[in-house]
Amino acid sequence: MLNIHKDYSLLGHNTFGIDARTAAFVEYSSEAELLEAARMLREGALPSPWLHIGGGSNLLLTSDWPGTVLHSRITGCETVSENEDAVEVRVGSGVVWDDFVEMCVERGWYGAENLSAIPGETGAAAVQNIGAYGVEVKDLILEVETLDMASGQKKVFPAADCGYGYRRSNFKQQGNKRFVVLSVLFRLGLRPQLNLGYKALSEALSGRDNITLRDVRETVRSVRSSKLPDPSETGSAGSFFTNPVVPRSKFEELQRQWPAIPHYPAPGDCVKLSAGWLIEQCGWKGRSLGRAGVYPKQALVLVNLGGATGSEVEALATAVRDSVRERFGVELRPEVNIL
Repeated sequence: MLNIHKDYSLLGHNTFGIDARTAAFVEYSSEAELLEAARMLREGALPSPWLHIGGGSNLLLTSDWPGTVLHSRITGCETVSENEDAVEVRVGSGVVWDDFVEMCVERGWYGAENLSAIPGETGAAAVQNIGAYGVEVKDLILEVETLDMASGQKKVFPAADCGYGYRRSNFKQQGNKRFVVLSVLFRLGLRPQLNLGYKALSEALSGRDNITLRDVRETVRSVRSSKLPDPSETGSAGSFFTNPVVPRSKFEELQRQWPAIPHYPAPGDCVKLSAGWLIEQCGWKGRSLGRAGVYPKQALVLVNLGGATGSEVEALATAVRDSVRERFGVELRPEVNIL
C-alpha cells in the first residue's frame, strides 16, 4: 500500500539539513506500488511535477517542491547466480548503499569495499555512478532494472547502455529522468583481489600483511571520517563539486604557473584536476558566507553551519565557482543536484 503524506517536510530526507517542504511525499515498496503512483500522477490524483529521491545525500533544496516527491522502500538482496569466481546479486533500489557494502564484506565478496561509507541508497548509486578510492560503482554493475513512469513499462538497461562516465549516467539526462530504478544487478568477485592503488588508501595500509576486505573497509571508513563531516552533526552533501577535466593544453598552461598543481589521467587528451586544491588556493577553505561554509578539513565540501537555507548554500557555491573561474580559468560543476 502506498504511503502518502501531504504538505510534508523533507528535513529528514536531505543530508544538508534543509527544511524544505513538498506538496506530497510518496513511499512505495514494490513495482506494483510505483505503477500505482505513476497512474495517480498521470490522472492528477497526485500533484505534478514529480521528483524521485534516494537518501538525499546528493541534493540541495533551494525552495519548496510544488509537486510530488517519490522515495523507494524496495529492499532485498537476491543471489541470482554464483560460480567459483563470482557472484551476481540483485539489490533493491531502496537498500542503504553502505549496508550492502557491509554485506559484501561479511560474505567475502570483493569489489565494493572501496565504496564504503558513501551515504545514500543503491538506486541513486547507480544513477550517480558513485566512486571513491579508485573504484566506481559502474565497475560492479551488470544491469539496471527501471520503470518508465511515462509508459508504465519495465525496462532493463545493461551497464553498457547506461552511459556511465565520471559521476555521470544517462539516467541523469533530462529526457531519461522518467526512468526510476527498481533494482540493480551487481557482479562481485569471490577470489581475493583488492584495489589498493589509490594513494591515500595505500599509504594508510602500508606496512600491513595479509590485508583483508575488513581491513580495507575500516580503513576507508577511517580516512573518510577524517576528511568529511558526519551529516548527522553537520549538514552537507559530501563533495559539492566534481573534479574538473580540462584539455591537456589547458593543464600545461596551469602547470607552468603552478608547478605543484595536483593532476590525474583522464580519457582522451585530457587531465583531471583537484577541485578541492583549486578552491583552497582561492582562500575558501574554512571560510563562510552567513550560515553556509567551506569545511575546514576539505575544501571540496560545503556545509550548513546551522539553519542555512538552500539558497544560502547555493550563493556560497556560486561565489566559490566565480573565484576559481577568475583565478584559474576553470569551470567547476556541481556534483550535487540543485533544485
